[in-house]
Amino acid sequence: MRLINGLAILLVYQLLGEISVHFLQLSVPGPVLGMLLLFLTLLLRGGPTESMDTASSGLLSHLSLLFVPAGVGMIVHFHRIASEWLPIGVSLVLSTVITMAATAGVMLGVKHLVANRGGGDA
Repeated sequence: MRLINGLAILLVYQLLGEISVHFLQLSVPGPVLGMLLLFLTLLLRGGPTESMDTASSGLLSHLSLLFVPAGVGMIVHFHRIASEWLPIGVSLVLSTVITMAATAGVMLGVKHLVANRGGGDA
């Protein structure tokens, strides 16, 4: 019963996000706004309930199955990917390099802040 309650809570937050996006005319996907609302609720409550913990653990244990629809979508649109391989490839490489550089910059910045505060081994 806890699994069903937890899944219901997660779906309610997704529904809240979808409704909010629809009525507020936001350019954010509904599930993303629902996740943000869920995150804010969890911050205010101090963590998930037992039913949400059970549901999220169950979903995470089968996370690889959630990528199957995306893979099928890639195959369905393979002709478009094949015709536009250069911009897709360039954007993938550039976004990876930019993400790695940003992560390294944040890590160095945090390391510098911790060292300046005398926070131990940095």
